Amino acid sequence: PIIVGFTSGIAVTIFTTQIADIFGLSFGGEKLPGDFIGKWIMYFNHFDTINWWNTIVSIASIIIIAMTPKFSKKIPGSLIAIIAITLLVYVLKTYVGVDSIDTIGDRFSIKAQLPGAEVPTLNWEAMKGLLPAAITIAVLGAIESLLSATVADGVIGDKHDSNTELIAQGTANIITPLFGGIPATGAIARTMTNINNGGKSPVAGIIHAVVLFLILLFLMPLAQYIPMACLAGVLVVVSYNMSEWRTFRALLRNPKSDITVLLITFFLTVIFDLTVAIEVGLVIACLLFMRRVAETTEISVITDEINPNEELDIAVNEESLIVPKGVEVYEINGPYFFGIANKFEEQMVQLGDRPKVRIIRMRKVPFIDSTGIHNLTNLCKMSKKERITIVLSGVNEKVHHVLEKSGFYELLGEENICENINVAIDRANQIIQK
Repeated sequence: PIIVGFTSGIAVTIFTTQIADIFGLSFGGEKLPGDFIGKWIMYFNHFDTINWWNTIVSIASIIIIAMTPKFSKKIPGSLIAIIAITLLVYVLKTYVGVDSIDTIGDRFSIKAQLPGAEVPTLNWEAMKGLLPAAITIAVLGAIESLLSATVADGVIGDKHDSNTELIAQGTANIITPLFGGIPATGAIARTMTNINNGGKSPVAGIIHAVVLFLILLFLMPLAQYIPMACLAGVLVVVSYNMSEWRTFRALLRNPKSDITVLLITFFLTVIFDLTVAIEVGLVIACLLFMRRVAETTEISVITDEINPNEELDIAVNEESLIVPKGVEVYEINGPYFFGIANKFEEQMVQLGDRPKVRIIRMRKVPFIDSTGIHNLTNLCKMSKKERITIVLSGVNEKVHHVLEKSGFYELLGEENICENINVAIDRANQIIQK
């Protein structure tokens, strides 16, 4: 739900940012707000400035991209759309006199040359002032890139190498400022555009960079004629493809907890930004997961005999599984963490008896946290005061290591740590006979 929520949210965000270029809206010098709601308010307030030429160009681009796969799957539809629409706009501007279609050249001024290298002057005072901002940018950049890679993994069914991603990004962001560059990250919009056009390996990113480099050096006079509305049409198709609306709709039939995570992540991504959505979504998902684990973890009490047909620690006969009088066997099925620590105490309070031995069977406990250890320690101390012996049975290697490291075994006594339920019952018989 988290991945689908923020992927769909990003799709809506990308679509929203393209509305102005799709319809050629003019804001009369006003700056377009950065937030989702502010953008749409601005769009509605200035919708009377719609440029129909831009709208026609956008629609034509979308139609070309949608129709291309029916004729050729080897050539990306977006490339055909950009070339065809750029030629059309060039003809309209040059020979027909249509000047109202915004192009890259109208919006940006880019020189067809590489900027010169410049080594910055290192000043300790300036570095101290920039360090907090630099760390923040680095962390956010890393998060953004890894989230983009995670989205791509989900789409193409692959697994990225996070270490390689961060090392490459860090190296690039150290070198590019020497040439006047700014910090860059992996971007979901460009990533999805690559994937939708068949680029599913790291080579796609390299080709992307090389092509931009060649365009900058040799084709900038032609690239300035690319219409902004055409690029907006390409991104609209990208946003539709990455929206995963079918998966989104299917998830709405899932349990309420999954729907909650999905909708919260989606709306936070749309209204705020990706970083906030992921942070909140992960927290909510963790809380719901812990709740689900706590609900599924069971603690059962056995006071007569253990079912011989049940899956056991080792092969046993029926007679050896009889629980002696004055002995209680507690079977924990699931993680022993803070979410279920109180269940143990509740079980003992409900029984109300005071046995001589309590066997805690932990064969199905995959891990234990500090709260679980604290709970066991208190139980052991309380039981000693009441002259009740605690015996552990079937502790797995990981839990055994944690309990040993915490010092709990010293309190419990090595003789009360048993390999399986048979040994534990034998130990209980020894204690009772004393």
